[in-house]
This record gives sequence, C-alpha cells and structure tokens, in this order.
Amino acid sequence: MALQIDLKGKVALITGVTSGIGLGVAKILARAGCTITGCAEYPNESHEAKHFTDVVGQEGGSVSYMRTDMRDPAEIRALVESVAEREDGKIDILVSNAGKNVFDRPEGCSEMDWDFNMNLNLASHWRIAKLCQPYLEKNNGTIIIMSSNHAYSTMPGCFPYNITKTALTGLVRSLAIEWGPKIRTVGIAPGFIDTPGNQSWFDSFLDPALERQRTIELHPVKNLGTPDEIGGWCAFLASEYAAFASGTTYLIDGGRSALMQDN
Repeated sequence: MALQIDLKGKVALITGVTSGIGLGVAKILARAGCTITGCAEYPNESHEAKHFTDVVGQEGGSVSYMRTDMRDPAEIRALVESVAEREDGKIDILVSNAGKNVFDRPEGCSEMDWDFNMNLNLASHWRIAKLCQPYLEKNNGTIIIMSSNHAYSTMPGCFPYNITKTALTGLVRSLAIEWGPKIRTVGIAPGFIDTPGNQSWFDSFLDPALERQRTIELHPVKNLGTPDEIGGWCAFLASEYAAFASGTTYLIDGGRSALMQDN
C-alpha cells in the first residue's frame, strides 16, 4: 500500500494565506483532509480572500477566511476565538506564516520599521501560538512557524528582517520545551520560493529572465522552490510520521547554503 499522509478530521489555522507560501500550505493541508481557516490583511469580501477560498475549496473539505491584522493582539484573539467556537474548541495545527519583508541597513532603519518588523515578523507568532495553546494541548497539536533561510545566513540590506527570522528559531525551541509533550513545535526556513512577490523582485531588473536564471544557478538543485513543496513539508510535519520532530527549524533552500558564493 502506498504511503499516505492522512489529516482527515484535523482543523488547521494558517496565517498569511492569500498568496505565496501561505496559499500553498493551505492547498496541501486541505488536500490531506484538513478543515482550513486562513487569515490575511485583506477584507473578507476582497478578490484576494475569494481567490483563497476558491483555490483551497477545490481541494475538498471546508475552508473559511477571516481578515486579521497580525500586528493587533485583539484581532488575533478574535481570530482564534472564532475558529475555536466554530470548531467546538478543536484546533489541531497552527501554521504561523504571516510576515513581510522589511529590508534596510542598520544605519538606515527607522524606529517605525524596526517596530513594524518586530511586531509582525516576531511577536505575532508568539501571540497566536499562546492563544492557540489551550486548544492545541487538548488535541496533541502541532505548531509550525515559518522562518526563513535568512535565519542562518543573510546578505547586505536585509536588516532587520533577518533579526526576527533568526529569533524565530529560538521561539521554536522555547515552545517545544515549554509545551511538550502535548504540543510539538517545529519551524520551516524556506529559501528562494517561486512566489508572486519574488517575481515582482525579478521584474525590478532590466532583464528579469536573466536575473531569474542567475538566481536559479545559485542553487545546486537548479530550480526555485514552490509553495506546494513547503505545503508538503507542513503536511508531513503535522502527521504521525513526524511524531519525533520538535524544537527544530528545517532549512529548505535547494542546497544554496551548502555552496560557497563568490560575488
């Protein structure tokens, strides 16, 4: 019999779902049988929200969306309480994914950008995990926190984003220690994933195709990652096959960090 990841009956809460990695994760978890609730900054009636529910709904099962500003503790609380009420107190999987690039240099970063970055890219992950903790503990749940390859190595001009992504590896360790064995906490640190946001970055160059190919050549696998591949990692880490995994952040970067780069 073929090996299958079966998450039927599981309730998954995923943040930052309207595009890119979050959308890919929601699709794959729905395909594995999860009931999905997603959130992002767009209004409930927006095109982005409808696109999310349409795409994920095609995988089968139940899907819902709730606009949430992940910088606002009150809105995060409302999101978690809404899911818990609708699902009779059942939350099995939290994928804390929402975040934004905040790229600058230490001497140029403003206090406003520092605070925005720390609030969204670090504190929000702790806040939503803390609010989900009672429900996850009751169901022997899993927390998956989305970090970045910038947690392990970075480049000029990526401050202070890289600071928070590094800090998330510490959050993963702490939650695993404090909340185990009832809750497993793991992290994923994706490298260069082929998302609309990264395509916009390619499009900022005079020759987008050339820049895209130059980036691909930095990877031993000679391609970019996909949101669905990160979704596959989430499905595995939330499954029975990953029961011994906790406290670790998995670097998924196509081998880029293994290769010395000569600029």
